[in-house]
Amino acid sequence: MPDTATPNLPSRDFAPTFAFYDRLGFSEAYRDEGWMVLTRGDVMLEFFPFPDLDPTESSFGCCLRLDDVDDFYRVCLDAGLPESTRGFPRLHPPRQEESGLRIGALIDPEGTLLRLIGNPQPELF
Repeated sequence: MPDTATPNLPSRDFAPTFAFYDRLGFSEAYRDEGWMVLTRGDVMLEFFPFPDLDPTESSFGCCLRLDDVDDFYRVCLDAGLPESTRGFPRLHPPRQEESGLRIGALIDPEGTLLRLIGNPQPELF
């Protein structure tokens, strides 16, 4: 297995956090009272309890680097997540950046920012 790093993200309550990410195709790989691990293909998210988290004040975030950012974005839309500039959860559509990457965003119910970044095409780098 190659070396990896995984984000450690807050959850006010593991059950609704899992229900949210389950709609996006994540499976529960592990859960106890102090930790939860969700996977979707090679993507792994780890969650710790943070019952007093205020989503409006959250500064948590991570990047999801995806081979097909537009496909994952469609999964989010099909799950009923709104494209909006307010509220939790919400989506910001992927856009082509000057870097050549397509980048969008998902803000989850906890206020965590997940940047959705399309993996670069080999000819770009």
